[in-house]
Amino acid sequence: MKHLLFLILFSTSMVFSQSELTHDVYFNTDEYDVPLTEENRILLFISNLDSIPIQKISIYGFTDDRGSNDYNLDLSQNRANTIKELFSGYGIDENLITNVNGKGEILLKVLNENEVHKIRGLNRKVEIIVTPKLPEVTVEEQPEEDSEVVEQEVIKETSIGPKTTDDIAKGTIKKGDKITLQNIYFKTSYSYVTSDSKKTLESLAKLMLKNKHLYFTIQGHVCCTQMSRDAIDKKTKKRNLSVARAKFIYDYLARKGVDKKRMKYMGMRRKFPLGGAPELDRRVEILITYVGKAE
Repeated sequence: MKHLLFLILFSTSMVFSQSELTHDVYFNTDEYDVPLTEENRILLFISNLDSIPIQKISIYGFTDDRGSNDYNLDLSQNRANTIKELFSGYGIDENLITNVNGKGEILLKVLNENEVHKIRGLNRKVEIIVTPKLPEVTVEEQPEEDSEVVEQEVIKETSIGPKTTDDIAKGTIKKGDKITLQNIYFKTSYSYVTSDSKKTLESLAKLMLKNKHLYFTIQGHVCCTQMSRDAIDKKTKKRNLSVARAKFIYDYLARKGVDKKRMKYMGMRRKFPLGGAPELDRRVEILITYVGKAE
């Protein structure tokens, strides 16, 4: 039982350590571009921060022991800078990111010659440390006028409403906005859409072809699962239905001519149910990660 508990704690991508949240991102040799699998893990980590008030975020880059000191310092700094840009692209306030430092190489500690390659792979990384903001006062201790101000701010924020594809057409979309694709529904337990969704997909493709300055991540969702586990795709028998649904939209847009460099996709499992009818949770959302200059 103790061994099982250790494995569960070790395998999770986000752990608590003295009230801090940590996440490691791993890189290929001599590279500071984030591999797709690692970016998907980062996005899942960031999604878990939505409900957490953040005091600060620290980002530290590292390399393995190969290369000169100057080369390793530059590479580790570039890796840290890349993660900062990624966090900003996913809507994290840059003012919260207080430390972005390249630390250079991690000295190789060899216990077994057969593990050298593996150890070096673990040393090519960026460490992310998120320090939550501790509440200073309880609700009961807040002055009455402060409570009114907070309440007004919440109403002001929620009154804006969700973003739609109309905001793309109007040019009012911005980085960090999330769009729920209306009238796109998936067949139960499958990754392909119903026939009623085809026209909406066609309109979306035309819109994204026209707005080439938008970069985005396609997020797939499922309904009716337990413990936030993904659902099984009946076609492939794999438990990755939310990923498969996001990829279906990704592949469709790519076939229509949308540049793959502008798009990424990932599965969100059932971490964000809408609380309505099940078919509403069989959905896809688009997170705007970068807004360039419109042509």
